Amino acid sequence: MSADAQPPATDAPAGGALPAVPDDEPLTHRQIVTILGGLMMGMFLAALDQTIVATSIRTIADDLQGLDQQAWATTAYLITATIVTPLYGKLGDIYGRKKLFVLAISIFIVGSALASFATSMYSLAAFRAVQGMGAGGLMSLALAIIGDIVPARERAKYQGYFLAVFGTSSVAGPVVGGFFAGADSILGVTGWRWVFLVNVPIGIAALVVVSRTLHLRHQRLDHRIDWTGAALLSAALVPLLIVLEQGREWGWGSGRSWAGYVISVVAAVAFVLQEMRMKEEAILPLRMFRNRTVGVASAASVIIGIAMFGGLASLPLYLQIVKGASPTEAGLQLIPLVGGIMAGSISSGQIISRTGRYRIFPIIGSGLLVLGLFGFHFVQYDTPLWQTMIIMVFFGVGLGFNFQPLTLAVQNAVPAQQIGVATSTATTTRQLGGTIGTAVFLSILFAAVPDRISSAFRTVAPTEEFQAAVARGLQAPAGSVDNEVATALQQAAAGGDASAATASGILTDSSFLGQLDPALAKPFLIGFSEAMDTVFLVGSIVMVAGFLVMLLLPQVELRGGSAYSERNAAAGRAEREAAAGAPTP
Repeated sequence: MSADAQPPATDAPAGGALPAVPDDEPLTHRQIVTILGGLMMGMFLAALDQTIVATSIRTIADDLQGLDQQAWATTAYLITATIVTPLYGKLGDIYGRKKLFVLAISIFIVGSALASFATSMYSLAAFRAVQGMGAGGLMSLALAIIGDIVPARERAKYQGYFLAVFGTSSVAGPVVGGFFAGADSILGVTGWRWVFLVNVPIGIAALVVVSRTLHLRHQRLDHRIDWTGAALLSAALVPLLIVLEQGREWGWGSGRSWAGYVISVVAAVAFVLQEMRMKEEAILPLRMFRNRTVGVASAASVIIGIAMFGGLASLPLYLQIVKGASPTEAGLQLIPLVGGIMAGSISSGQIISRTGRYRIFPIIGSGLLVLGLFGFHFVQYDTPLWQTMIIMVFFGVGLGFNFQPLTLAVQNAVPAQQIGVATSTATTTRQLGGTIGTAVFLSILFAAVPDRISSAFRTVAPTEEFQAAVARGLQAPAGSVDNEVATALQQAAAGGDASAATASGILTDSSFLGQLDPALAKPFLIGFSEAMDTVFLVGSIVMVAGFLVMLLLPQVELRGGSAYSERNAAAGRAEREAAAGAPTP
């Protein structure tokens, strides 16, 4: 049965939670705000989880003895979120976005509960993958519903509601996450496990709010689901990410690494062929990328995702490991970054609403991201924090200039019937870049740390300050951190191999640095800082490509009507035409 022949369904309860309006008329401000209440609860759940985990991951990784394996906890989450995001778009078109939104929240709650029982970084990664299966729908479905009900020119008026959600989560997340991560035990449960458990009551509250407020008429669009494409996308991503994570141990040219490369390439080719065969029903419709706006925005989103997630994964580590901040302090120190994102989003949204022109903002934003990442490259272990915060502001503004305008451009460039798929495509490409960026940059970071620490040790070791610190450490009580490190350094120096001692242990548990004599800790801090400099330099080079791609983004006039009203109007016209052409009984 065709989409036009489907009767409009509604999620509204009997009695109508929303005032009845003709199908071809836009929703009122009151109706939109009522719907936004449900969307904001779901988005708050996802946004809060990101900020809580980002600021507590070092504590979690140290406790699970896997600081150098922390990429798994992030990439596993991003992989599943990336794969299921386009599926949510398709299924939302068929069954209605509310049902899928409720399902996404439910899966996210289950994944959060499971993550609290993790006993290793690998089990945490597995449970975070379940979380990602829910998170993939939270953001993409919310953005798709916004694209449905709010005209492109009017979205800036409602942007403040969502910025309030992100602002609240950005401030509350680090504080709450720091409190949990810093607590030894709460109600008999290890403190950091509450980082995930807290999602359970919040998620249940979100389910209640969504059920009561999110009422939309649904016009069913029949689709085939591209399960094969989803499986091939997984087969292309997972082996490659395993190699990126394990390559420094296996050897980048080892047999296992080459097996991963071959499987990824074969699966990627098969994925492209499958998408060509499925045409409009593909998980990532290739024909949609022929639209210049969608193609350019998607390519730019991949690159921005690589640079953005690589940078965001490294900054909290710098603040906690190098600057010695607690998880709570590190989260609060990232507020300039959050402020920059909000300032960029608000200012660009207001100007776009008034002028209808969006192209300039992603271009300027990409330029700011290049400068921000390049600026982070010059941050040293002893750089004053206020200077780093200034760079954070510019980096945040660059992100704010890209988030909303790129999504808006993609939604505006496709027919109303493709809003769900287009939005999920925009989200998927950014998450795909983030998955690659997190794995690549953290792999670069932890591969570079041992050599950088060894180099810093050779530079610092001859100094009087360091020699005095080693002497103090050797005289410290046996079993103390200072004594153990000083003894290891002395033995390594006698053996002519500083790297064995300087790098040993820090890649699995960096917590000892907070208890170490600052003079003894100096080579560790310098080494970590210089390794991060390499990450940010690579990120800035990658982002230059993103800036060049963004120059190709066209300016398309923004639509004045919402996709919701356009689809209902089209369905209404089809019904009237069918009725007019029906034979008289």
